[in-house]
Amino acid sequence: MYQTIQVTPMTQRVGAEIFGVDLTQSLSAQTYDEIRRALTEYQVIFFRDQKLDHDSHKRFGRGFGELIIHPGVPSIEGHPDIVAIHADAQSKYIAGENWHSDLTCNEEPPMGSILYLHTVPEVGGDTLFSSMYAAYDALSDKMKAYLEGMTAEHDGNHVYQKIFKDLDKRYPCSDHPIVRTHPVSGRKALFVNASYTTHINGVSDDESDAILAYLYQHCANPNFQVRFRWKPHSLAFWDNRCLQHLAVWDYFPQVRSGFRVTIKGEKPV
Repeated sequence: MYQTIQVTPMTQRVGAEIFGVDLTQSLSAQTYDEIRRALTEYQVIFFRDQKLDHDSHKRFGRGFGELIIHPGVPSIEGHPDIVAIHADAQSKYIAGENWHSDLTCNEEPPMGSILYLHTVPEVGGDTLFSSMYAAYDALSDKMKAYLEGMTAEHDGNHVYQKIFKDLDKRYPCSDHPIVRTHPVSGRKALFVNASYTTHINGVSDDESDAILAYLYQHCANPNFQVRFRWKPHSLAFWDNRCLQHLAVWDYFPQVRSGFRVTIKGEKPV
């Protein structure tokens, strides 16, 4: 299948490591196509030993679509489409320590994200990824029928107002289908997450809370997951349309630092 890259699967359901490519250089159309196909097949792909600067990071991301500006997190100086991901001994919280899909509050949630870490702790700081294809497939037929056609609200206000303490600033809030169809693979995936999803539309609060609590627990099943152990100058590229992820904060007070770009997506259907 692949002529310009080597692909090594990490689990039966999700995740693969990619070898034989230098992301600091311009890539051929065939290489981009093969990386895109690997992402579609494995949902999250990982690269090692890639000493990226900001320009090469953005160039690689733009090979898969337009980069977007994060509506809730400040960008780094001179690069409005890059955010810093950093934790150290002064950190009171870290980005992504709850299961979530990136920016599902947006009307058009991101297609994907590319995280590059140049500095990592000696031990700890892994990221977990859970396949929402696998989560959907494991539901009973009756639960699939119940969820089909339902929508839920995804709200960024309670997420970012808690961090930045600016109650006057408003963040995106959007309704999305609970079960979405991936625009490339055609597979169905669950599309609710504990960080952004606030309630299921058209049912009582009690019913919404109970169903969402079940789905959140279900989506965190370790049988759906792959765990990535970072090394310096590693990169993770995940498909936000069919994955959730969680950053493990088990390394305080050590430093974990890098940068992320986010790729424009489409309205879920």
